[in-house]
Parts: sequence; C-alpha cells; structure tokens
Amino acid sequence: MSLWALLSVIANAGITVTGAAVRVTGSGLGCPTWPRCTPDSFVPVAHPEHSWVNMGIEFGNRLLTFLVLAVAMICVLTAIRMAPRRRDLVRLAWVQPAGVVAQALWGGLVVRSALNPVTVSMHFLISIGLTAACWLLYARSREGDGPARAVVHRDIRRLGHVLLAAVAVLLVAGVVVTGTGPHSGDALASRFDFDIETVARLHADIVYVVVGLTFALLFALHVTGAPKPARAAAVGLLVIELAQGVIGYTQYFLAVPAFLVGLHVLGATVVWIGALRVVTSLRVRDEVPAEAQGASAAAVPLPH
Repeated sequence: MSLWALLSVIANAGITVTGAAVRVTGSGLGCPTWPRCTPDSFVPVAHPEHSWVNMGIEFGNRLLTFLVLAVAMICVLTAIRMAPRRRDLVRLAWVQPAGVVAQALWGGLVVRSALNPVTVSMHFLISIGLTAACWLLYARSREGDGPARAVVHRDIRRLGHVLLAAVAVLLVAGVVVTGTGPHSGDALASRFDFDIETVARLHADIVYVVVGLTFALLFALHVTGAPKPARAAAVGLLVIELAQGVIGYTQYFLAVPAFLVGLHVLGATVVWIGALRVVTSLRVRDEVPAEAQGASAAAVPLPH
C-alpha cells in the first residue's frame, strides 16, 4: 500500500510541475477547447492559430491525467483488498480519484476562461491539496491503526502546524506573484492587476517567516531530544527552503527566465511535501493488537 501511495504523491507532484511547463512554454491554449483538443478533434490536428509544439505539450499534459488517475485507482483497489481492511485508508484512497476528476474538470474551466489567473491559480492550489491527501495516505499506510500518539511536546506540535499553515500561505502568495508576472501561458491570457514589485516583496517576506519558523522548530526538536525522524524531516525541510530561496532570487534578478520558473514550481511542491512530512513525523500510531481488533469487531451488532 505504501509504495502505491508514494507513487501517487510523486505522480501528483509531477503533473503539477508539467502544468507549469505548459504555462512557461506558452502552451496554455495549445489545445484551445475542452474536452476536445480542437473544435473538431479530441487529439491534436493542424490548427492555423496554434503550433504543433504547443498543442503537443498541452495535449501531453492532459494525457498525464489518465496516468495519475490510474495510480489513484490502484491505491483504492489496494486499500480495499488489505486484510484486515482499514477504513481510514480506504477513505483517503477514494479522495485521490475524486480529486483527479475534479482537477480535470477544473482544467476545462481554465481553458474555457482563456487562462484567467484566478482559475489558473486555483488549478495549482487544488493540486497542492490533492498532494496533501496523497501524502497523508502514504504516512498513514506506514503506521498502525491505533490512536495518534505525540512524540514531542504539545507546543512543538503546535509550532509544526503553524509552520504548515505558513507554507500554505506562502503558496497562495506565490500563485499571486505568478498570476501577476510574465509567463501567462498564452498571449490572450489576462493577468492580476497588482504591482509585481509589491507582491514579490510580500512573497519574500512570507519566505522569511517560513524559514524562521522552520529554524525555530528544528531548534526545539534538538534541545528536547526529539526522535531522529522528526529532526531529519525538519533538517530536510530547511535545506529545501534554502535551495528554493536561491532559485527564487536568481529568477528574480535574471528577469524570470522560463526554466527557472518551472524549477521554482518544482521547489514549491517539494517544500509543501517537506512541510507535510514534518507534521506527520511529530506523532506516531501504534499497531492495534489482533485481540483488540477481534474484540472490536465482535462488539459491532450484526444485522437481523
């Protein structure tokens, strides 16, 4: 189960990055209609206003949706076939295909709105939410079915949750910057009517808050002798954040080249996964003894 759940995390992170590649290559309307690629065809055909390259990039990203959906359905089937079956894993697994379908339908709205920055921003944020659900499935599949048990002080767990919330705010600020700057995906796409310098500085300020919270969490974990997995997760997140900061400042001073924008989206996705890993490392769930599972099952009244 955990292997397929991890593959689902990777698949959803991957399609998030390829979605950014569609935008930075100007292929956002490579397939100008939805669900068809062109008004007359579901697959790319010659079109007077769109190049084969742009059509191929956009259509390729659409095809990846089916791969992500396939991995999601395998997660569902694997969770259902587990013995004993764990209802929490089944519920989390079903979130994935439902989320992929919702994301595909939203992608159609993105195309039909001519890449309106609001719909494009939500497209990314939905992917981030779906990635969180995939990570939670992965983390839960590696744990027992007992109640959650904290491995650090309550205040440290709260700090971890505050850090996760700050990273979420950072991602929202990031899509505002993206929706204000260049690389809209197509010349016809509109942009947010914000001052790019102002939103970029706000985004940078939130980065400082996130890095500060990460350092504070790492320090607290160190001085309290927290378990090694929790400390390793915090160190990994800090390293990712610093690397992401280097990419961000480099792309800013180089006038936002397309390649670095795509790399920055990859970094943002990895930062989010790293923050989720930190939070799930602050508690564990033990295995429920077989005797307790049997007693619990026996306590459930049978239908007449």
